[in-house]
Amino acid sequence: MLRFDILTLFPEMIEGVVNSSILKRAREKGLLEINIIDFRLFSTNKHNTVDDYAYGGGAGMLISVEPLHKALVSIPGYEQATKILTTPSGKVFNQQMAIDLSKNEHIIIMCGHYEGIDNRILNYVDEEISIGDYVLTGGEIPALTIMDAVARLVKGVISDDSTVQESFMSGLLEYPQYTRPQVYDGHSVPEILLSGHHANIEKWKHKEALKKTYKMRPDLLDKVALTAEDYAYLKELEKNEN
Repeated sequence: MLRFDILTLFPEMIEGVVNSSILKRAREKGLLEINIIDFRLFSTNKHNTVDDYAYGGGAGMLISVEPLHKALVSIPGYEQATKILTTPSGKVFNQQMAIDLSKNEHIIIMCGHYEGIDNRILNYVDEEISIGDYVLTGGEIPALTIMDAVARLVKGVISDDSTVQESFMSGLLEYPQYTRPQVYDGHSVPEILLSGHHANIEKWKHKEALKKTYKMRPDLLDKVALTAEDYAYLKELEKNEN
């Protein structure tokens, strides 16, 4: 079982997702444990506030280190857990990071808000993670993104075939897929997929994955072990564009 503890000021944002669809079923099967902790409950002032003005000035309010740290240390086994802070200044999250994190037994994710968190929280963090080069109003959406990407890699949460044959697992984007009806609004399913010739279908899938990656994310091709046949096909695609 993989255990997540999510520290947040807005538990309702997390609850709706973890009580739905695949994550809900995984929890019911005992494959995942997901605990949501409102760290506002660990505030030590009479107004239960968790933010304050920043030393040295600046726009907005900062989350204080104390309530977040107190919430963290209240978690049983927190010392051994992988502790993540969601922040725009962290390492950009990718599939390999999700794979690595899925090997853990316990992950704690701390969601930031307002203008950030007192920098002293980094004394209690193992990883700073961003989900992209943009700024959100809070860390809940990044936390959910990380948790979902990691949780689906836990054995039994979804089928093994679903995780092997998808974007980024091979280094390429996933090939296009189709279902019934065979023709819709004049648009047909590619004939090769109806042929029943599995070897040719697999070749088609690989070429389509190459084509999609070339068009949408050419930067990924530098990280993939390509064959001579792959290079020839990419040259053909480049030639057809010119």
